Amino acid sequence: MPRALRALLLLAVLLPAAARAQDKSDSASMQQAYEQRRGELLKELQTTQDSLGSLRSQRVRLEARIDNVLAQSTEARAQQLLLSGDLNALLQLDAVLGQAQENMNVQRMRMVALGDAVRKRSGAVLVVLFRADSAPVGAVAGLQLTIDNAGAATRSYSGVMATALSQGAVDELYRSEMLPTVHTVEAKATMGAQTVTAALNVQATANAVTYVQFSVKDGKLTSSSWTSAGTAP
Repeated sequence: MPRALRALLLLAVLLPAAARAQDKSDSASMQQAYEQRRGELLKELQTTQDSLGSLRSQRVRLEARIDNVLAQSTEARAQQLLLSGDLNALLQLDAVLGQAQENMNVQRMRMVALGDAVRKRSGAVLVVLFRADSAPVGAVAGLQLTIDNAGAATRSYSGVMATALSQGAVDELYRSEMLPTVHTVEAKATMGAQTVTAALNVQATANAVTYVQFSVKDGKLTSSSWTSAGTAP
């Protein structure tokens, strides 16, 4: 066999083997590149998933904060409404009390006017007198008068006035138109360190003057009354 032919036959045998070796080498390189790329993609996917989880946690916390702020705002508004309701109630109560007080004042004025009209029409007058002509000079220092448990007159007698009383002067303590009914008249006289008291119930007579006189006798305070159609005792 010629040498050229043997060379051709050898080349024909070696070329397929070299091609197969080259194919194996290329396949291994591609497999390695694929595995490397696959690892990189998996790593990127894991990083993305971790970031997404963190964002979800932040979103949950933010939603919780928003819900908390909304709840606090709602509660504050409810309290404000409750307080405004209480304030309105207080204002309404104050208005009612103010109106009631005004009505009471009106009724009181009407009753006073009616009482004045009755007293003037009845013509009943009550006069209260005080005498101390039987007391030692300067013995009486003061006197308090109450009519129907209300203060009517207060006296503080100086030395000159006490002397005048001991000499027969009469002090008119009270004079006013009264309702024609029974009235309680009480006097308290101060004599030195002692206080003496006298009281009586007297009927004020219509169209007449009813007199009540308190007198100091023997260190005591006595009382008497009478009625007169005139204006002098």
